[in-house]
Amino acid sequence: MKKLLALLLIIPAVLSAQNINGRVSSSAYTFERFDVNRDSETYVRTFQSLLLNVNKGQFALRTRLNFEADIANSLDNDPRFRMYNLYLEGRNLFDIATLKVGRQSLIASPVGGVYDGASLKLKHSGYEVSGFYGGNVPAYQKLELTDDFSKDYVMGGKIKMNPIDNLRFGLSYVDKNFKARSYEAIRLDENFNPITLLIQKNSNHYKFGAADVSYEMPKVFEVYSKVEYDFNFEDLSKIEVSGRYEQIEKLGVSIYYNYREPRVRYNSIFSVFNYGNTQEIEAGVDYKLTDLITIVGKFGNVEYEDDNSQRFSVGVNTNMGSFSYRKTFGYAGELDAVSLYTAKTFLEGFLTSSAGVSYTAYKLSPDSDKNYIATVLLGVNVKPYKTFSVDLQGQYMNNPIYNNDVRLLLRINHWFNTNLNLL
Repeated sequence: MKKLLALLLIIPAVLSAQNINGRVSSSAYTFERFDVNRDSETYVRTFQSLLLNVNKGQFALRTRLNFEADIANSLDNDPRFRMYNLYLEGRNLFDIATLKVGRQSLIASPVGGVYDGASLKLKHSGYEVSGFYGGNVPAYQKLELTDDFSKDYVMGGKIKMNPIDNLRFGLSYVDKNFKARSYEAIRLDENFNPITLLIQKNSNHYKFGAADVSYEMPKVFEVYSKVEYDFNFEDLSKIEVSGRYEQIEKLGVSIYYNYREPRVRYNSIFSVFNYGNTQEIEAGVDYKLTDLITIVGKFGNVEYEDDNSQRFSVGVNTNMGSFSYRKTFGYAGELDAVSLYTAKTFLEGFLTSSAGVSYTAYKLSPDSDKNYIATVLLGVNVKPYKTFSVDLQGQYMNNPIYNNDVRLLLRINHWFNTNLNLL
């Protein structure tokens, strides 16, 4: 019934459309899985995806869906139909408003995800006010609505301002509540006889407020900062600051800082544990040797509750590809990794080949045995027309767990853009 309602929403929009555009993709991905007895099975996962936009004037129907299954060995919940987006949008209504109704994504939020509901954005003279409300989406993005919007919902809003040129300021709030699912379990009564009990738990939810500020002076510097506050635990949840200075010719300097508490749902069993925060700071420089060659270097330090870890990386980016070396040491373990990637386009975009190789040595502590991982990636993209392409990619990995692991990916893409008026 719900799928029928979705079709009733789509068909009138398609029949009255002025423009239809989107992308159709078909993919096949093969891999091998081993069980505890080291017996192996080969899987071939297939994915059919559709990105569709149906437009008429200020209104549009937007949807993104995926259908996946395995044609060699079925997995749990196969086949899977996922509806990521399905909403009607009205843009620039009354020269001030944008309205969306249906399944849509929650972007740039402490909780993220997808919801079924409505959102409204009002924008005028450098000021923007937005709000949303909807029900949480079932597992695997099923085309179903929650059966209790009052206990299984997400809602929030944001205010954004541009009081002066290049300065942006925002305040936001989000409340996401997860309805606890009841279940029956066998327990013992006072006489140690088994009885069936209905287990009902409290709901789990998030309540976050956030403030962000950014300022940009073109070709000189830019800075961004954000603070998130957890109203349930009455504590700072996250502090993030990033900046970049590039007034010196060909040289860029960047810095990043992050303070983060573990994100735990209120009323969750995990909230009773004694968990700690982390603090992370990273500084980097990049220097443009020529218009085609840039050298990049970064160093970072992470502070845990009782220990710390460091990381270091250096690399070269060119128009032909990139090379990088990365090292991690301290509490997070010891790691050395070298990677090389290259790609080249031939025949005016008809053929693009790519290749990558990496080698990693790691161990969890100074006294642990060292493990090694070797990976190789080979790929080719064939694009005979602007609206059609074929990708083929092979992946090889070898380490003590995945010994001589080979995987293949084949994908066919078709883009379409048609102007019409059927009615």
